[in-house]
Amino acid sequence: MDSMAQTFNHRLTSIKLWPPSQSTRLLLVERMTKNLITPSIFSRKYGLLSKEEAEEDAKQIEEIAFANANQHFEKEPDGDGGSAVQIYAKESSRLMLEVLKRGPRTKEDGEIISDMLTTGHETVFDISGGRRSFLDAEEAEELLEPLKEQGKSYTKICFSNRSFGLDAARVAEPILASINDQLVEVDLSDFVAGRPEAEALEVMNIFSSALEGCVLRYLNLSNNAMGEKGVRAFGSLLRSQKNLEELYLMNDGISEEAARAVAELIPSTEKLRVLQFHNNMTGDEGAIAISDIVKRSPVLEDFRCSSTRVGLEGGIALAEALGTCSRLKKLDLRDNMFGVEAGVALSKALSAFSDLTEIYVSYLNLEDAGAEALANALKEYAPSLEVLDIAGNDITAKSAASLAACIAAKQFLTRLILAENELKDEGAILIAKALEEGHGQLNEVDVSTNLIRRAGARVLAQVVVRKPGFKLLNINGNYISDEGIDEVKDIFKNFPGILGPLDENDPEGEDIDEDAEEERADNDDELESRLKGLEIKHEEINLNV
Repeated sequence: MDSMAQTFNHRLTSIKLWPPSQSTRLLLVERMTKNLITPSIFSRKYGLLSKEEAEEDAKQIEEIAFANANQHFEKEPDGDGGSAVQIYAKESSRLMLEVLKRGPRTKEDGEIISDMLTTGHETVFDISGGRRSFLDAEEAEELLEPLKEQGKSYTKICFSNRSFGLDAARVAEPILASINDQLVEVDLSDFVAGRPEAEALEVMNIFSSALEGCVLRYLNLSNNAMGEKGVRAFGSLLRSQKNLEELYLMNDGISEEAARAVAELIPSTEKLRVLQFHNNMTGDEGAIAISDIVKRSPVLEDFRCSSTRVGLEGGIALAEALGTCSRLKKLDLRDNMFGVEAGVALSKALSAFSDLTEIYVSYLNLEDAGAEALANALKEYAPSLEVLDIAGNDITAKSAASLAACIAAKQFLTRLILAENELKDEGAILIAKALEEGHGQLNEVDVSTNLIRRAGARVLAQVVVRKPGFKLLNINGNYISDEGIDEVKDIFKNFPGILGPLDENDPEGEDIDEDAEEERADNDDELESRLKGLEIKHEEINLNV
């Protein structure tokens, strides 16, 4: 065994207790839900929770416990995760006990009043549960009553999913002002839904004034269709923030002008770790404004600018700005119009991302040249990469060798998304061979809609079925023959649920005449046989044919 293989094996065995898999996390939520609805001495004294309430509480408990444990683990990354697991379990138990002592949070008619959980010295007030509703003054007074209780130090509030009109906002204003100095997290996403623009802007102004000066580390203003007017309506709140660590402005109608307003109004982003602009109409000029924020965010770890109509010029500006973010762990630029040159610019920034674990660069018009540039850069950097999504970029078999070399070097991959490209059998087999050795954490591969036929599908299936904990192979939307489908299904016969649906597979292929179809059938086995000599190493690819 060479030294690199030994290193990978050592890392795979040393990091085995933390983080827990998604299935483990879901199982914990399920168990806590069951415990919360089981009659006990607490339910006799405080009341029994409904299943719906218990599920909501269990999910929130798990998220808080996971966050606390993960924070501890990140401070001791060389450990095996045992202490993080203990914190995870203890926090879950402690928070579950608080919920049991709190009892049901519903009225007789089932309407959720509020949600409160204590996390260390922090207390959450959340009215987002239950049905979506328009609040009037009377309802707002009742809902927000707990915030006026003496001795309750609420540090986190969530008003999402409740639409505040002017009367309700005026009720909230003095209450929020009274707890202004203790708040560290504020979620005002989707809190003016359905209101006329003039009223919504006035409500934003009221909340902004009430919260001005609070020292926030988390602010979520998503789903409010703000545009530039809305951003400036929150001007007094934004200007007063100098310690923000997380800022969410998703689905907010952030135009070029609105993006400039955001860049102008936030005085300091030196502590910003998370910045997310998703589903906006930012465009190139707006992306240039956002890139100014990125440049001022040296500790940025999670950046999302997906579905924002960014083209070549904006893509290059963002790529260059991201090159200053040496702590980046998660990058999501999906569904923009970057093109090849912006992809190449992004590849040059990747050398800064030694801690990168997730990269989403699907639907960016990268083509072969952009995809190869990114693959070659990723191969050399981001040693702990777990998620690679490069779907929908018109990538052909020409780039498969570069992709395969990159993938072979990424031994910690859990998800590989290559859907909606044109890899064909040649590319699919190269990718399969790249995954053959190691990759013990791999659980999902998506090569749907890639012009793949019988040979490519068969080799992929044979490789992934041997991976421990593998969950999904998506080969739908390809040109696999009926015989090939039968072969693949036979490979997975002892592993139900791992093979994804095949309802969009076209066994006849596309624009294939009878002679070409017959020739393809004869060549399937030959292609796979010729590629048997493929050797993929961490340093290079040799194709012996």
